[in-house]
Amino acid sequence: MSSLNSDPHEILGISPGATPAELKRVYRRLAMRWHPDRSDHPQATERFKEISAAYEQLLAVDAPDDEDGETEETASAPVEPEESVARAADIRLNLEISLEEAAAGCRKTIHYTRGKDCPTCAGSGEHGMARTRFCGACHGSGRVHDAKRKLVHCDDCGGRGFFTERICPDCGGSGRELADVSLEIRVPHGMLPGDELRLSGQGEPGDDELQAGDLYLTVIIHSHPLYQLRGRDLHFSMPVSALAMIGGGDIDLPSLSGVVSHSLDAGPAKHQQLRLAGRGFPGRGKKPAGDLVVDLTPVFPRQLNARQRKLLLQANAALLDDASEALPEIADWQAAHGGD
Repeated sequence: MSSLNSDPHEILGISPGATPAELKRVYRRLAMRWHPDRSDHPQATERFKEISAAYEQLLAVDAPDDEDGETEETASAPVEPEESVARAADIRLNLEISLEEAAAGCRKTIHYTRGKDCPTCAGSGEHGMARTRFCGACHGSGRVHDAKRKLVHCDDCGGRGFFTERICPDCGGSGRELADVSLEIRVPHGMLPGDELRLSGQGEPGDDELQAGDLYLTVIIHSHPLYQLRGRDLHFSMPVSALAMIGGGDIDLPSLSGVVSHSLDAGPAKHQQLRLAGRGFPGRGKKPAGDLVVDLTPVFPRQLNARQRKLLLQANAALLDDASEALPEIADWQAAHGGD
């Protein structure tokens, strides 16, 4: 609550040496927060009135007296370095892309919402001529009776008896309204889930005192019907003919860069894993490309036509001719139990 001795600097939370630009920026922020149309706090109306009164008081006190508008204090104030300049708020969004887009890089158009200057007040938060109205609580006297019927300063108007208002009706004094933005961006190749893209100056707009904020996009990669991304390795499972495993045949493996031909080592038809170095997800910077990791599952024929059956029996007969090498378990059994 206000009192006659309330310090306007304390009400606004600024130092006595604050510049007019700083005063205006603080006032706009507080007015947007406490405006009764924006805040449901039970003390919002009183707080808003208190802020407005303090602002009007400091405007009158801190107005520059010299002809060029520069006081001795502002003329000798040191210039802050570039990196310490205040910035508007950053905006953070998710960027959803496919695995193929993440691997090869792509261009995307994103749509989002950010603030812009209110056209009614040109971003100042103030519009129209200042108007003064009497305080309804004290009827302009600045004093009210307390519970003991003693005259005390009116808390509603801070003892002034009136209010001075010049708040833009369209933005409530914030100086901002929402605007839809469409932005085409380039996504570099090899970005992983959780990586961030930073677009400088594409966050909330700045003004005379604030640099524009940045836009941060966090990469989200959609699940893929075939591949699983683990680090930069690409994993998938693939069925393979058991005969190709036994004979050491050639198989074609899909990859993000196209089909890769691979020759199997002849051997037993069993589950096995292939790892093709550097054939997985692309590298980025100092990070090398991942591997293509394939789990192979043997598949035996379920049904044969006459031609396939004949060829398979011929192959079996050729194996039996050299059973000691090709089918040693059968050769050993026949030697022990085959008879004469």
